[in-house]
Formats: sequence, structure tokens, C-alpha cells
Amino acid sequence: MINGFLFNFFIGIFGLYLLYNFFITSDIIVFSLIFLVGILFFAVALFGFIGLIILFYWNALVVIRRKTHSLANLLTLILAVLMTIWLIYDSFIIQMLPEWATLLLSVLPAMFIYFVIAFLNFFSASVLYQFNQPSYSQDFIIVLGAGLVGGDKVSPLLANRIQRAITFYYQQRKNTRHPVKFIMSGGKGHDEKVAEAVAMKKYALQQGIQEEDILIETNSTTTLENMQFSKEIIDRSEITDPSVIFSSNNYHIFRAGIFAKMAHLKAEGIGSKTAFYYLPNAFLREFIAIIAMKRKFHFTMVTLLGSGLLLLSIISQFSS
Repeated sequence: MINGFLFNFFIGIFGLYLLYNFFITSDIIVFSLIFLVGILFFAVALFGFIGLIILFYWNALVVIRRKTHSLANLLTLILAVLMTIWLIYDSFIIQMLPEWATLLLSVLPAMFIYFVIAFLNFFSASVLYQFNQPSYSQDFIIVLGAGLVGGDKVSPLLANRIQRAITFYYQQRKNTRHPVKFIMSGGKGHDEKVAEAVAMKKYALQQGIQEEDILIETNSTTTLENMQFSKEIIDRSEITDPSVIFSSNNYHIFRAGIFAKMAHLKAEGIGSKTAFYYLPNAFLREFIAIIAMKRKFHFTMVTLLGSGLLLLSIISQFSS
């Protein structure tokens, strides 16, 4: 998430520069820009928390109506409930708690802000990744598998991944005529009749792709294994220093890119479109997965932050 952090840091520095520039030059354009940003910040600070709660409840309702009621599809609802509890606590309950309990709970807002900043860094990095445009000189396109419908049919989500890869395939043929092969990557889940890669190949054949242009990898069960086992296929090819891209949904390509690096696979991602209503849940799930990958680091940071603030609160309490 370092790219997201650097981007947000740059935005912050640029804002400070504008403020400094206004004090030096009194430029009316700079003042207008600062004023508009200030109004926006004030509106977000005033209505943002409650607005987010309402937005998350509405999104949860839409997702529940259209998707299965799995935990992964209820993340916005869970977050909305937690935010509601915090709002009630901060507005009413905190006044009825004993002083020692208030002192202990005073670290929670700082922890919340820590994860908000971490999410903003993650989200910025993910958005920046969407602007990646691989050259039309690829040798392999890895299509990452996803769950099948009825155990043997490509789901709409997976179809979007394949279609994104097919679009790039035809664009490359039109622009450079450089030959490229698909690697359909996905194993057989416990509730699936065939390996995902087999169903993906069948779908691609129905879309007019030639069979000789499709390779399949049928052993992977995770994104990391997608990358590792696909790399084994690529390494067995006779191509020296192959160029590789992978196709997944737009919200997933940032984390998939991390797994590609972990597998020592030099590959860029191209993202397929995702239904707008599903994006909040999808990005929350990806963020939680990213945090889990670095859980020791984040646990240490949160522990140090919480301990430091609690210590300062205790010192302040005794000195007053």
C-alpha cells in the first residue's frame, strides 16, 4: 500500500503548499480552491459519518437482495452496525460510564482512525492500479478462476474476467499481431463438478478462441497458487523472458499483483468491471485480506498506538 500512502502524502503536501502560496501571494484563484476544499472537508466532517452509515445500510440491503447471504456479502452491514453502536456509545453511553472505563475506551477512536488511514492508502493504491495499461506484446494472459454456478458453469463474475482477457487478446492481435496464449487457472472446489479452468476453457471456446491458444492449470485453490502453478507452465515454455499479464475483477487485481510478486512472477493486472453496488463489499473484503497478510505489523502498530495513548491519558488524569 506504499503507493497509496505516497499518493495521499503528496495530496497533503500539495494542500499545505497551496495554503502557503495563498499567505505569500494572496492569489484569489488559490483562495477559491482552498475555500472549496475547506467547504468539502467541513461537509464530510459534519455529515460524513452518519452519511456513511446510511450508505452502508442501503448498500447492504441491495447486496442482500441480489447476492447470497454469506459473510463476505454482509461486510457493509456489519460495518454499518458497528458504526451505529459507536455513534450511540459516543452520544449517550459514554456519559454513564465510570471514569476508568471511559479512560480505557478512549483509545478506540485512534485505532479507528488508524484503520481508516490504512484503508485510504489501500483504496488509493487500488485505484491507481486501474490506470495500468500493459503493452500489446504479451506472451501469456493468466485468467484467475472463481466459483462456478451449478458446479460446472462459469459465473457472471468469472465471465467478466474471461471477457476482459479476450478483449485484450483481440486488441493485441489487431495492434501488433504478437501471438499470445491464455492460461485458464483454477482447480476443482469441493462443491464443483469440474475444475474451474475446464469450465473457463469451454466458455472461451464458445467465444471463438482457438483451442491451441488455451492452456489450463487445474490444481490451484488460492490466488497465490494461481500464480505459482501458472508460473510453472510459463517456465516450461520455450519463450525467453516472457511478458505476462493476468485478468481478474478490478477490485481484486491489486491484491492479486501482490501474490504474483510472492510467486516471483513478473506480471501486470488488467481488471474487469464489477457491478457498482457490489464494490463497497468487495473493497472491504480485499482490505481485510490485505490487513490479514500483514497482521503482525498492524497488530504491533495498533498495540503501540493504543498503549501510548492510554499511557498519555493516565498521565494526564493524574496530573490534572
